[in-house]
Formats: sequence, structure tokens, C-alpha cells
Amino acid sequence: MNTVASRLADTPAVRDVVLAAAAAARAKVRGEVPELGNAMAHAWIITGPPGSGRSVAALALAAALQCTDPVDIGCGRCPHCHDVFADAHTDVLRIIPAELSIGIDRMRAVRTEAAKLPTVSPWRIVIIEDADRLSDAAADAILKTVEEPPEHTVIIMCAPSIDPEDFSPTLRSRCRHLYVPYPSVGHIVDLLVAETGATPEDARLAAVASGRHIGRARRLVTDPDAQQRRASILNLAELIFHHDEAFKASTAFLKTVDKQVKSLSDEEDAGELEKLERSLGKGGRGKGTQKAMDGSSGMVKDLEKKQKMRRSRRNRDFLDLALVDLAGLYRDALLLSVGADVQLTHPDFEGLSRDLAAKVSEPGLVACLDAVTMARGHIGVNVTPTTAIDGMIGRIRLACGVS
Repeated sequence: MNTVASRLADTPAVRDVVLAAAAAARAKVRGEVPELGNAMAHAWIITGPPGSGRSVAALALAAALQCTDPVDIGCGRCPHCHDVFADAHTDVLRIIPAELSIGIDRMRAVRTEAAKLPTVSPWRIVIIEDADRLSDAAADAILKTVEEPPEHTVIIMCAPSIDPEDFSPTLRSRCRHLYVPYPSVGHIVDLLVAETGATPEDARLAAVASGRHIGRARRLVTDPDAQQRRASILNLAELIFHHDEAFKASTAFLKTVDKQVKSLSDEEDAGELEKLERSLGKGGRGKGTQKAMDGSSGMVKDLEKKQKMRRSRRNRDFLDLALVDLAGLYRDALLLSVGADVQLTHPDFEGLSRDLAAKVSEPGLVACLDAVTMARGHIGVNVTPTTAIDGMIGRIRLACGVS
């Protein structure tokens, strides 16, 4: 699955748009057409639900544009395709924010990068992942480049949707829109089996349980911590009926998440700090080196601030995905209660879903779903996780008739 066409085979409409754009761009470079026309644009917004493959489509477009094969556009074999897919292409800048938001300083730097001439290929390409995190000031900072990009530059932004809450309407009006739908379960199964060596059964469970979220499905078959978080939050639904056990379990769950986030972040943070200190001359000798180190405290503080924001974002993302899992369990129970013949989100927890359907009324299950949604919203506006989760448990207990 190395070619652009094969990577986008499950979404033929997306594949056709990407290949047509690359063909038009290639013709433009050869001077065969006066303008890129409707097939190609210098600014793109790629949307789709979480895990649908927005990043895959963005990289596929970049690879197709940079590909040098004379016949097979996006061949996957040439050095340019290989480097794009490996995140190593000199003329492709990929922004993957880990912070809660993307600030103006970062977009000013991107604006500078976008203005540079390409060095080894016809196009300078900037990919901005999670562009819904752009602050208003950051969106304004990149607007001029999106409105009037240099002739050799292509800007590709990814966001959940073009809703004004997700993406700047002003930026949206300057971009060509490409929607990426959820991939099929079969496509994710094939991908996971090929990439991770997972069994088809495990891969199918991960595809379904993740809501067809490719990245999360990949983690569910490869990361024991992700598997543990899923099992812990789903079992919380059973502990609701056991006095204060749900509150104890939620406290333990939050501590586990904190520990896992710390484990993921510590090594990354230490590596970044070491790299910064080396760039500032730590370990060197001489008055100049010491002077540089003495004046570096502000840069170190900026790095520490960035790392703290990244940890907060990672912690919030872990909790939000766990609550999505819990909502899926109550959704399964509700569907079983009304006799709907549909695929369960958590087929391996069907027994628990049936127990909930037997114990809790349909209005009660709807109230449970509302409680989970409310907790997700609270965490999203910086309510402490303990307060948000405890409040959710209290509401679920009431909905389930637990005194």
C-alpha cells in the first residue's frame, strides 16, 4: 500500500481529487496550461471525523505533487514520495501541534517558511494538522499567505469540519475543501494486519471499538496501556451499582492516566531540553559559552511552558477518548434495549451492555449518555478531571436509580 492510489483506495472520491490536482499541477509546471484551474488550488482545507484519515490524505496530496515518476503519479517508489511519507522531505513542512492551541508566533514562523523557494522539487508544501486549534491571532497571521500564496507554495490544513467553531470562516473561504469520510472496517482491518501483524479478529475488534478511528485502532492493537484504559473505563459502568466503588475506580483511573502521560512525556521532554542546551553551548568552555547559557533562561522557560501545555493536551485527549468509549457502551445498551439490529461499538463487552439494558430504562440510558457528554464538555473547558468525572458518576447513578 505504498502508492497514493492504494493509500486512498478506500475513499475513491478523495483519491480522484488528489490525483487530478497533482496532474493539473504537473501540467502547470511543464507550462502546458496557463492556470491550475479547478483541479488544483494553492490552499486546501481537508476535513473529516477524527480518525478518518485527514493526515493520510494530506500526505498523499503532498506526495502526489512532489512525485517524479513520469507516468504513475504518487508512485510511492521515487525518493520524493518516499521522503514525504517518511516526514523527511526538504520541501514539505508538517506542523503537528501537541499544545492546546496553535499560537501566533508559530504561524509567523510558518509564514516565513512558506515564502521560501523549494530546493529539490517544484513545490514548497506546508501541512498544518489540527488547524481547528489555530487561535484567532494565529489564523489572522497565516491568512495573507493563504489568500496570496507564492506561486510555488501549497498550504494544506486539516480540521474536523468547516463549522465556524472548528475552522476560521475567513480561511475557509480562501481554501478548496476536501472531505474525507470514515474508512470502512475492512480497510482498517487490512491496514492493521499489514502494519502490525495483528490477527484479523483483533484488528476487527480494534476497528469497531475505535469507531473506525485509524490511529486509535492502531494503538488498541499495539499498546497495552490503551487496552487497559479502555477496559477500566468500560468496567466503570458495572461499578456504578456497587456503592462508592465507581468513585474509587475513577480516582485510580485518573492516577493511571497521569502516570501514563508522565511516562510518555518525560523522555520526550528530556530530549528536547538536552537538544536546546546543546544548541546553547552547554558543556562548552570559555566566557562566551557561559554568557550564552546565562542568557538562555527565557528559552528554557518557553520550552517548559510548551511541554506543560503538551502534557495537558495529552491528558485531556486520553480522558476524552475514554469517555467516548464509555458513551459507546451506553449506546450499545440503549440499542439492545430497543431491539435494534446494528453493530455494537464494544462487541467484547456485549454481556455488560445487556446487563445495563436489563437494569436501566431507556430514558435512564439516554440520561447516562447525556452525563458522559456533559463530562466531556466540562473537561474541554478546563474543569478539573476529578470534578468532571465525579459529577458524571453522580448523574449516572441517578439515571440508573442507584441510591
